[in-house]
Amino acid sequence: MNKQEQHSFQSETKQLLHLMINSLYSNKEIFIRELISNASDAIDKMKFKFLSNENLKKQHRNMYIRISLDKKKNTIVISDNGIGMTKQEIIKNLGTIANSGTKSFLQSLEKENKKNSQLIGKFGVGFYSSFMVSEKVIVKTRHAEESNEKNGIMWESDGKGKYTLTSIKKKEYGTDIELYLKKKETIFLENWKICNIIKKYSDHISIPIEIQEYDEKNKIFSWKQINKAQALWTVDKSTITDDQYINFYKHITQDINDPIIWSHNKIEGTQEYTILIYIPSKSNLNIWNRDQKNGLKLYIKKIYIMDDADQFLPNYLRFIKGILDTNDLPLNISREILQENNITNQLKKSITKRTLKLIKQLTKNEKKYKIFWKEFGLILKEGIAEDIQNQEQIAELLRFTSIQSNCIEQNLSLNQYITNMSQNQKKIYFLTSDSYATAYTSPHLEIFKKKNIDVLLLSDRIDEWMMNYLTEFKGKKFQSINKIDDDLNQIINIKPQINQKSKKMNELLIKIQQVLKDKIKTVQFSYRLIDTPAILLVEKDTMSTQMSKLFMAAGQNIPNIKYILEINPNHKLIQKIADIKNDETINIWINILFEEALLSERGSLDNPNDFIKKINTILLNS
Repeated sequence: MNKQEQHSFQSETKQLLHLMINSLYSNKEIFIRELISNASDAIDKMKFKFLSNENLKKQHRNMYIRISLDKKKNTIVISDNGIGMTKQEIIKNLGTIANSGTKSFLQSLEKENKKNSQLIGKFGVGFYSSFMVSEKVIVKTRHAEESNEKNGIMWESDGKGKYTLTSIKKKEYGTDIELYLKKKETIFLENWKICNIIKKYSDHISIPIEIQEYDEKNKIFSWKQINKAQALWTVDKSTITDDQYINFYKHITQDINDPIIWSHNKIEGTQEYTILIYIPSKSNLNIWNRDQKNGLKLYIKKIYIMDDADQFLPNYLRFIKGILDTNDLPLNISREILQENNITNQLKKSITKRTLKLIKQLTKNEKKYKIFWKEFGLILKEGIAEDIQNQEQIAELLRFTSIQSNCIEQNLSLNQYITNMSQNQKKIYFLTSDSYATAYTSPHLEIFKKKNIDVLLLSDRIDEWMMNYLTEFKGKKFQSINKIDDDLNQIINIKPQINQKSKKMNELLIKIQQVLKDKIKTVQFSYRLIDTPAILLVEKDTMSTQMSKLFMAAGQNIPNIKYILEINPNHKLIQKIADIKNDETINIWINILFEEALLSERGSLDNPNDFIKKINTILLNS
């Protein structure tokens, strides 16, 4: 590397730094929390390196995070003897923001024009918080595997668009961050202030955090430890306060919000592990990104092994955060071996059950569960297909809207639905659709509304797929109301009473079958319709309209669905069509009837212009 190189920040980083420097955040003290959190992570990575690198192990020293204050120079220096950074790592970590959600985050900030101290850290931008209080930041680092002291690197920037990299000599591996404070931020040069911030945010960190003190009497400097330096999950949970749990959560997740609930357990017996899991109160912007890493922080015998160990929870619980510390796995385990390890599978089963139990516990607090369902309900639905073993427990956690709920919010549980079922009702009725509004106004619901039989309204994209796997709940089968149901007439207690013009109606059925031919499977009278002349149904084992639309949206070719056309013999339009004598006119009316029903069912037509022509022809002749 040349003596000095100049680089430009990534565009999103420039944007973020501009917001930082212009005091977007009012609670500026959190820059200490963020820098200490980064230092702690670097030391955890260093400890892991000791497992595979004997040379580093020989150089092992007591780990520390140290803070020194200099009122004359107006500086704070935060040092650690963690893993350090290479040139490539410092460019990646301090010159760009890797998180793909950052751009959306910045746009939302500008749009809302908010000053919110809680937003730091959520998008992996903790280091940049140092520019809230600093006019210049210098980072001196040497990677632990770089044996030559001359190959240290110095990063320097005023946060205004560029930074420089310079080769330096650095005796110790690790990282020193020097903050040159703005004149109005001198409060952060007071020992008591720094100590209070550490105790507030970072007391749980297992690495000793030390502050430099000056002994006036003996004229010497010394280091005083500020935090307790004991890993939170190893402490007796009866002695841990809610604030400590919350601060620890924010430390390990970089989340800005408090978790909604957590569970801390030490398990002994055939398996020995400690698990501390949290349910966030907000979903991450990247939770739907397949490349996004999720999972628990894995420790083995209190030694950090890896972040984002996703082998211990199924994918539908990827929103869960926390720590797993086990004694049952070898220290040198890799991700690949972890995936195939039998102990891993046992731990996964156990932790999954504990997590579902925690979510069930959350259902007892209706207000909190509404928050949870709004953020993670769609993801939890994936579990119906992914986790057959725990399907009934997951189903109990699902929430729906229905025609009797009469609102778009999904607050109804399956247990509540069963409790509210009609006396003779044997099935759980549901309807899938593109939207709540489309579902609620569907003609399929007419008789159910009249007879006060509730129907679940499913309009999330995942719902149709989910209902292919959720076929039964507590002995009650699920029934789609846009499929043929032999039991429906018994439940709604309607006897076939065809209009007095029954001969004409039966002739109309024959005529409809002749005109539509291969467009439909068959035509029959309907006793579920009240205000609608006709609807389309499919047979029990036929692909539903909604599933067909999902396949088509994914670019897959599927055969046309052969519908059953049901007509309402008591509807005035049907009676009018039955009285028509002219073949050409009745043919047009029958096609309009079919295409109206198709439009209602699918939300679209293959040839809408042809449909409009038929309508216009009828209007002109009326």
